[in-house]
Amino acid sequence: MSDALAYLTKARPEAMGHYFAFLKDAGSRLDPKTRDLISVITKVHAQTERGFRQYSKRALRAGCSADELLDALLMAFPALGLSRIVWAVDILLTMNLPGFEHVKSITPAAEATPATPAAAAQWHDLMATRGVADGQTQRVDCDGRSVFVRRQGRRWRVYDSRCPHQGTDMPLQALQGDTLTCPQHGWTFSLQDGRCTAVGDAPLREWESKVVKGRLLANW
Repeated sequence: MSDALAYLTKARPEAMGHYFAFLKDAGSRLDPKTRDLISVITKVHAQTERGFRQYSKRALRAGCSADELLDALLMAFPALGLSRIVWAVDILLTMNLPGFEHVKSITPAAEATPATPAAAAQWHDLMATRGVADGQTQRVDCDGRSVFVRRQGRRWRVYDSRCPHQGTDMPLQALQGDTLTCPQHGWTFSLQDGRCTAVGDAPLREWESKVVKGRLLANW
C-alpha cells in the first residue's frame, strides 16, 4: 500500500473501507495470479511505478512466470500502447526479477541473429578480504550495483542493497548491527541469513560469492 493510501485509510476509514471491499469482491472469482496480472496492467496504464513494482512481484509470487507477465503486457497493447509497455519493461530490467535476466541481452531486431548468446552472469571483484573482522558488514558499490557484504567466520555473504518489496536502494544508514531496515516501508532483514524479520515476507537477494587470492568476488 502506498503512503497516500495508508493516510487515506486512517483519515477516512469508512470511505476507504468500502473501496477496498469493492476491490476484494470484484476479484473474488479470479485466481490470485490473474488478479495480480490485471493489477499490473492497470498500474502500467496509469504509469504508477510503485504500484507496478509491487504487483509485478506479487504476480511472480503467485506463480506467474516472466513470460506470462510479458504476455499480459503485450495482450493489453490496444489499451497500453508501445510507449507504456516499454516504460514497464525498462522498470522490470532494473528489478532483477527471476526470469528477466535474459531480456537484458536482447538486441534490436535489425541486429539480432539466431546465434546471439544470452547474457551470462559474471564474477565481479568487490573488495579485499584482509582486515574485515568477523561479524562486520560493509556496503560496497561495484560495477553499477550496490551490495551489503557480511563476514561470518570463514563464510562471506553478499546481499543486494535493494529491498525486495519495491526495489528501494537501502543506504548504509539503514544498517544497525546485523539488522537492515528499509527506510521506505520498514521491512527489516537479518544479515545473518537474509531473511525478513519484520513487516514483509520476502528475503534479501543473496549473490553467489567466493574468495580468490584474498579478493571477494560476487556473481550476478
